[in-house]
Amino acid sequence: MSRHAVVVGAGIAGLTAATSLARSGWRVTVLERAPELSEVGAGFAMSRNAVAAVRGLGFDDDDVAGLGFPTYAAGTWDLHGEPILTISDDPEVRASVALIGVHRVRLHETLQRHAAAAGVEVVTGERVTDLEPGEPHGAPARVAGREADLVVAADGMHSAVRARLFPRTTARYSGFSSWRAITPGRFGDGALRQYWGPRAEFGTMPVSGTHTYWYGYVAMPERTTIADEHAAATERFADWAAPVREIIAATPPEAVIRHDVHHIPGGLPRYHAGRVVLIGDAAHGFLPTMGQGAATALEDGLCVGLLIGAPVTDGAELAGALARFDAERRPRCRALGRASLASARIGSHLGGGWRQTLRNALMRRVPSSMIQRGSHAAMGWAPPTR
Repeated sequence: MSRHAVVVGAGIAGLTAATSLARSGWRVTVLERAPELSEVGAGFAMSRNAVAAVRGLGFDDDDVAGLGFPTYAAGTWDLHGEPILTISDDPEVRASVALIGVHRVRLHETLQRHAAAAGVEVVTGERVTDLEPGEPHGAPARVAGREADLVVAADGMHSAVRARLFPRTTARYSGFSSWRAITPGRFGDGALRQYWGPRAEFGTMPVSGTHTYWYGYVAMPERTTIADEHAAATERFADWAAPVREIIAATPPEAVIRHDVHHIPGGLPRYHAGRVVLIGDAAHGFLPTMGQGAATALEDGLCVGLLIGAPVTDGAELAGALARFDAERRPRCRALGRASLASARIGSHLGGGWRQTLRNALMRRVPSSMIQRGSHAAMGWAPPTR
C-alpha cells in the first residue's frame, strides 16, 4: 500500500514537494486555502541552484527554457546610476551569476502541470484549522480531517501549521515594503541591475523578450495604506537614476502591487515535529536581499521527495528520514538567512550620508574572485544523492 502525504499550501514549495513525493511512489493530497490555484503576478531571478532543483524534479530543457529569459546579475549601482560593484565580463564570472528572469505565474503553471502528471490531487478552498502531528514511530498525523503518514507544511511566511507546532516562532516585520510590477517592453541591457540608495533598493530584470520585471524595496511603516501605489512609487524614486524613473513611468498603474516584507530571523530550531516537515517560508523565511526565497523553496520541495519520500518507500524509518532532511536543509538555509541579513545591512537597509559614501568606496574594491566565491556558496547547490 502506498503511503499518503498531505501537503498544506499549493505555492512553489508545496507543489514541488507534492510532485517530488509522488515521483517517489507516495499518494499525495495538496490542500490550498484559496478558492483556486494562482500566483502573484511578479518575477524573480532564478539562479543556478533553482534550475538544478527543477531539473531534479523532472523538468527537461524545453521546460526550463520556457520559464523565462536567460540573463545574469550585472551588479549594483547607486541611486544616481554610478557603479558600485559591477560584474566582470569574464566568462567564468558571468557563468557564476547566470540567471533566468522568470514570471512567477509561468513557473507556478509549469509546477501545476508536473504535479498533475505525477497524479497529485489538489483540493482548493480548504483552510487548515486542525492538526495532530502524530508520531514517526506511532500514530499517523491528522490534518483537516485527513489521516496522513506525512504532513508537509508549505503554507508560507504566516504558516498556520508553524503556529500550531512552534508558537514562539513568528514572522517579524522587516521595516520594509516592496513594490513589484511586470512592465511591457524591454528596458536596460538585458541583465539584472540593482540600485542602492538610503534605506531603499530598486531592481530591473527581463522576464521575456517583451516584458521587464521591477521591484522597489523601501523603508515604510507596517500596514501603510496607499491609495495610488503607482503614484507613490513614482514619487519615492523621483530623484533616482533615469532607468529607474523610466520603467516606473512606463508601467500601467494597475500592474503595480506592494506587500510588506516579513522574515523569520534564524528560522525554526528544527524543521520537523511528529510526522510533520516544514519547508520554504514556513520554516525559514528570509529577507529578499539575496534573492533565494523561491530557490530554497524549490530545493526544499525536491528534497522532501529525495530525503524523505524515496527512502521511506524503500523501507527506511520515517524518523531517520526526517532527521536527515533537517540535517541537510537547516544549516544551508540558516546560512542563507544570515547572508540575507548581512546583505541588507550593507545594502538596502543602510542609512544615508557618509554611510553610503563609505560603503560604495569599499565595494568598488571588491575583486571578481570574491564575487565568484560568494555566488558559488549560494548558488552552487546540487540535489543530494541517496
